[in-house]
Amino acid sequence: MEIKSFKKLKLYGFNNLTKTLSFNIYDICYAKSSEHRKGYIEYIDEQYNAERITGILTNVAEIIGAKILNIAKQDYDPQGASVTILISEEHGYVEEMEHSPANNGPGELPESVIAHLDKSHITVHTYPESHPDEGISTFRADIDVSTCGRISPLKALNFLINSFESDIMTIDYRVRGFTRDVSGKKYFIDHKINSIQNYISGKTRELYQMIDVNVYQEHIFHTKMLLKEFDLDNYLFGVEKKDLSPNEKRKIKQRLKKEMTEIFYGRNISKV
Repeated sequence: MEIKSFKKLKLYGFNNLTKTLSFNIYDICYAKSSEHRKGYIEYIDEQYNAERITGILTNVAEIIGAKILNIAKQDYDPQGASVTILISEEHGYVEEMEHSPANNGPGELPESVIAHLDKSHITVHTYPESHPDEGISTFRADIDVSTCGRISPLKALNFLINSFESDIMTIDYRVRGFTRDVSGKKYFIDHKINSIQNYISGKTRELYQMIDVNVYQEHIFHTKMLLKEFDLDNYLFGVEKKDLSPNEKRKIKQRLKKEMTEIFYGRNISKV
């Protein structure tokens, strides 16, 4: 999808547009015994503890060109973590970005990257949990990047997607408020967008089944993503596929597929 940039606006005062990127990511796993389920939760808690999430969000701030004002982080007992970063627009970096031809395109897929926002914030909350009977364990992370001014959270979308490598994602993007040019004319959006997919790399789009629900006139965009490839070995914790009987493999695959389908479509189903 082609993205055409707006001509650079001469504004009266500060850019008051608020751009918010919110998404839920889900990682699904089968852990047969209560001991395995406990082990999976402990593994997730270690992989996505407050310290590591802080590192990811610090990189996000760097990517979008923001300055970190404050960091609050917390690991919870028995499980889960939260991190909130307050940020501000960093003018020198923004000016550099504005002269870059890639400013209005998708963010890169960096091998290593680096995170800043005032009147803006970045938050992550994690929710590991497991099914009491079916052996299904699910890790969910809620991520919000909200910016005020010219900087955009869309620049960090690819980095966030690749930082969590999720089975399912539901992504929302909205532009709120308005800003004025020097003649007093109001602008309710300062960039062209017709889908969140505009800002997702082609390599990532190939991996996922994707559905859009957009309300263009309200500047509201929603995209759902479900991983296409399914290898049972990638969804087992504490047991390997070769150790399962054909009947066990069939039942486990059915349970996992049902869980993923229900989350993707946002409703319970009787069977897949």
